[in-house]
Amino acid sequence: MMFGVASLSSVTNHASNYGPYTAEALVLASSNLHEKPLHLSCGLLVSKDKFIQPLRRRKRALPLSYIVSATRNGNDEPESSVGAYAADDQSHIISESSRNSTENDSEKVIIASSVYLDDNHLQHAQILGNQGNLLDKLKAVHMHALAMEQWNASRLKLCHRRHAVSAANLIHYLALKSLDVDQLKDEVSSVGLLNLETINPYVIAGIQLLENLKSKSSENFNNQLTASMMRKRVNSNRDFLMGPVEDKRSHIMVTVGEEAITNETFINDILKAGTTVVRINCAHGDPSVWSETIRRVKINSQMLEKPCRILMDLAGPKLRTGRMKSGPCVMKISPKKNASGNVINAAQVWVAQKGAGSPPAHVSPDVVMYVDGQQFLEKLQVGDTLRFRDARGKQRSLKISKKFPVFSGVGFMADCTNTAYVENGTKLKGNKKRALFGSVVDVPPTETFVRLRVGDLLVITRDDFEQPQLTSSMVGNGSPRVTCSSGYLFDSVKPGEPIAFDDGKIWGVIKGTSISEIVVSITRAGPRGTKLGPQKSINIPESKIQYEGLTSKDIIDLDFVGAHADIVGISFVRDVDDIILVGQEVKKRKLDGLGIVLKIETKDGLKNLPLLLLEAMKLSNPLGVMIARGDLAVECGWEMMGDIQEEILSICSAAHVPVIWATQVLESLVKTGLPTRPEITDVACGARASCIMLNKGKHILEAIATLDTILKGSCAKVKPDVRPLVLPNLIS
Repeated sequence: MMFGVASLSSVTNHASNYGPYTAEALVLASSNLHEKPLHLSCGLLVSKDKFIQPLRRRKRALPLSYIVSATRNGNDEPESSVGAYAADDQSHIISESSRNSTENDSEKVIIASSVYLDDNHLQHAQILGNQGNLLDKLKAVHMHALAMEQWNASRLKLCHRRHAVSAANLIHYLALKSLDVDQLKDEVSSVGLLNLETINPYVIAGIQLLENLKSKSSENFNNQLTASMMRKRVNSNRDFLMGPVEDKRSHIMVTVGEEAITNETFINDILKAGTTVVRINCAHGDPSVWSETIRRVKINSQMLEKPCRILMDLAGPKLRTGRMKSGPCVMKISPKKNASGNVINAAQVWVAQKGAGSPPAHVSPDVVMYVDGQQFLEKLQVGDTLRFRDARGKQRSLKISKKFPVFSGVGFMADCTNTAYVENGTKLKGNKKRALFGSVVDVPPTETFVRLRVGDLLVITRDDFEQPQLTSSMVGNGSPRVTCSSGYLFDSVKPGEPIAFDDGKIWGVIKGTSISEIVVSITRAGPRGTKLGPQKSINIPESKIQYEGLTSKDIIDLDFVGAHADIVGISFVRDVDDIILVGQEVKKRKLDGLGIVLKIETKDGLKNLPLLLLEAMKLSNPLGVMIARGDLAVECGWEMMGDIQEEILSICSAAHVPVIWATQVLESLVKTGLPTRPEITDVACGARASCIMLNKGKHILEAIATLDTILKGSCAKVKPDVRPLVLPNLIS
């Protein structure tokens, strides 16, 4: 796609088929374009301050031409450009990317618009800005949207009939966003009509409704009916992708891992709490774990008569830290203490037979301890004390406080009031005479990590390289090291570029690179240092990373996903080529009914979102978008996330595409059992999405129940219990 020029006359000619209008109104609808950033039709946001500054020094404003236009070549390759020019003679203006193109290229199709302002037009715009007719302005916007649709007719014809209406509405929305209509919004609101911000799902019908309300036309009923049908289409697309929802507006998606198969009741519990979509991340586990998880979801869903769909995320080319050497098999038992060192709450220890699985979902122990000794456990009773010597040789004890039946016998909750270190083979002895011994088994190795502080030099090495090549001359042998198996990282970064770890908790700058090593100077970490462990994310926001939309692992996993899941999540989509590749693989496997969710987690994915949606709409598959706020915040900056998620919601609303609100939703509640106030308001904001996703954690059931309550209250529009204001009677 090559950007070119579209004159005002071409806009007029194309729009003339849609009814009477005035050229002045058309100019007015975009007369303030130079005052604010320009929203391009392909979803880009480009500031023109650098073009406008020289003009503000002139006493008389020169006539401007704002080129917001595009042409499509035979290869349909997307490009991006914008031009803003000031000249005394504007009879011939060409944007930079079109200077080398030929004027006789018959393959070019204009898919956007341009606005031409000369001295007379500026005078008319100023008059209309103060005294103009609101109806003329609405008609101008209306024609602009219809012209955009006509100019994009060839692209719209390629969309599947299921998405045709939605694709057209997306084009209308982009046409509206390419204009600066802030003044028009104020005027519409000032006369008591609808706000233009509310008509994204039905742009043309909304504008027509505003026109008819202003002109007191009898067509209001038909336009209201059209708007109602478009709103139903939004809900229909949500149900098509994730199934219908009862008594709440949004679905609840929960990410599950191996706990789904180690805990017999886990799936049953989360479905009862309100989960309607289960998410499996293909970056973790293997087909055997996935198969058993899906089997349990389907069985419990059928038994409870609670429909639940399966979404499987393809891992994609995500960069992560690699494996580290395992630490010793020792578990630490730590009671909670106050500032003086006195115990406030004893540590809760789950004691059960080897192979008994995880504790029940409603039990939240601090430590899980498995014991080899069935007879020993069978004789335990509530109130008994278990004595042992820990790994340091210190005498410690556990007091049994509760007893629970489990799948393979019984389990106990015990209290520990002293810090203890327990290792494999630790002997537990009851307080009764001739009591049998039990031995602690299956203690997992301790989590290994490196602690990074500002100023440290971190070395990243390939998994398959053992001998240092670069670090010998740059850092000492004692510098912290992590691995990364992806060659994309080593092929892409350059000295001076930033790099982030663990969703932005740690930042650094590349100091040196080689074929097998990268040296990073840490520039941001916690005051006491920040831990970096295995399988933590790596982001290189300013590096030009080259990779395919689907990795070889993704293509293999897609066979499993197509046979067992309802929805597939496509990670790290960036451009139209990624969607084309996904479409080819889906068609090859004849997966017409498989839902496709585009995960937006990169700058390019955000920038190209409208084009990605239009390309995906060529398929008949159900379509959705996930706002992956973790990687997206690192890539684009945390301070931009508020505007970014609003922009994605608006674009997807116009395209009638359901949105999944993801990453760190109720995270404190999931991990600690207590939510923060910003988390609750975040959920209230996310309730506008079609689905809200929770990640796994210790208190996931409480989080699901809380989220379910909030969503039901939002759907029912429950009002706070506030007394009406009563003015005192001041008349004696």
